[in-house]
Amino acid sequence: EVETESEDEFSHFEDDEEFEGFNPREDHEDPDEFYNEPKARPEKATPNPPKQPIKIVNIPAHLRTNWENYYMEIFMIIGIIVYFLNFFTGKTKNQKIANQWFNSHRGMLESQFSLVGDDGNKNMEDIQEPLTKESENIFTFWCSGRICCEGMLVELKLLKRQDLVGVISTAMKPAHDQVHVRVDMSPEDMDSFIFCIANKKSSLRLAKEMNDLATYCPERRPADKFDIPGSYFIMSEVAEVASAMLDAKMISMFRKYPDAIDTIHFSDQFTGPKPGEDQQPLELPQGKQVLIFVFNIMTGKDKTLEEAIEDTKPLMQLVFYCLDKVKRYKLSREAKTKADKNRTRVTENHWRSIHAVKAEKAAEEREKKRREIKERIREIEDPEKQRKMEERENRREKKKSQPKMKQLKVN
Repeated sequence: EVETESEDEFSHFEDDEEFEGFNPREDHEDPDEFYNEPKARPEKATPNPPKQPIKIVNIPAHLRTNWENYYMEIFMIIGIIVYFLNFFTGKTKNQKIANQWFNSHRGMLESQFSLVGDDGNKNMEDIQEPLTKESENIFTFWCSGRICCEGMLVELKLLKRQDLVGVISTAMKPAHDQVHVRVDMSPEDMDSFIFCIANKKSSLRLAKEMNDLATYCPERRPADKFDIPGSYFIMSEVAEVASAMLDAKMISMFRKYPDAIDTIHFSDQFTGPKPGEDQQPLELPQGKQVLIFVFNIMTGKDKTLEEAIEDTKPLMQLVFYCLDKVKRYKLSREAKTKADKNRTRVTENHWRSIHAVKAEKAAEEREKKRREIKERIREIEDPEKQRKMEERENRREKKKSQPKMKQLKVN
């Protein structure tokens, strides 16, 4: 019964009609017979997704384009633009002032000197522009070919209009354009004296910085007794020189232009600024005979540039007047003796100070050499040899300290 049930259980596999489309005569050894390959399904048209509304995302404040975050950069760019604009405008204005001053005084200068604009380094045919531009605010020219002087250097020191810092400084502390005139006198055309008159501020600076004034006449005296207006101070080596130089014409110029005249300095021992303590020259500097004038170009609210330049013409005439006056002036016998004694004293003091400096350096060298010898003696390992070296060095030092005796041979 069990067998019958088993046969009945699997008998449906032998029935040909059990499976539709099955042909028993076909080869069933195909390895891919039972490979299940999914059939491609027809694509269905997918509907377009619905459009979503645009959402604006809130960006953090530190990622936003905010001009307040770049104020430093903006200020720097504005500062650079202002600096360059001020540079070109200031440079142009200084050049205009220098050309205007030179053209206004050129006729006067050519009447006094045979050559105007000659710096000694160029041929006259090569000089195209007499005015030399040293910097954006300093212009110079040289005049030569006149009796009793070797030449005259005119230097226009204008305000630093091309420098923004200088413009701000001038606004806080007012200053003026200046004309510096230096006349190099011939040695035989100027006597031995030093004289200077300057306003209070300049006199303080000159007394400290200029070597000749600090050496020969450091004392400042008010110019009130000469009836000169303003706070002017006089520095004079000899009293009679001040009375001789400040005559009626000179005093009238001080009264007429009390603010335009800054400094008048005459010296036969001019060596420039005072050297520092560590820059003392070994040789006595050779003084030069010079006349130095400093004038202010007084421009302001009530005076135009043209008017201020015209006011400097009488001051330039004063330069030529003083030049001829210094040539004619001679010291009295007492004043000449005093001036010569002062120069002899300064020369002796200079050589004395040089000798002291040399002696100090020689003492330092000897001390250094002595320390080196003692150091070498300490490095000797043999005690006996070290003792002999010390005794020899002590005898040498003792011999040097003894006074030298000269022996005279008598026949």
